[in-house]
Amino acid sequence: MRKIITVAVSALALSATLAPAAAAAPPRLGNCAAGQLCLWRSGGFTGARQIHELADVDIESCVALPSGTTAASLANRTGRPVTAYQSRECAETAEFHTYPTGTWAPETPYQVRAFKIWER
Repeated sequence: MRKIITVAVSALALSATLAPAAAAAPPRLGNCAAGQLCLWRSGGFTGARQIHELADVDIESCVALPSGTTAASLANRTGRPVTAYQSRECAETAEFHTYPTGTWAPETPYQVRAFKIWER
């Protein structure tokens, strides 16, 4: 009888030790629906959010963010690659990076001022 109680107490202690780790929520990503490109003003998917969809954007055209607006984090759920540019004119002389579909970037390496959504 004593062995059964010891095993039960040990199992209970082990589950109590592991419970906080198992209960920890995964990191929260920003809210961005399928088919959207979401850009947040601040890192970590915080601050004002802009949403762009394929229906509202010309494919392979430079889309500048509104004057005075930048983004520091993004989620690409468009189903197509997206290039984010430091330059408002999509100039390749400044920083730029292409994000494949499904990318969640909590911190871009530069302030995004424009983007292009590619056909493929």
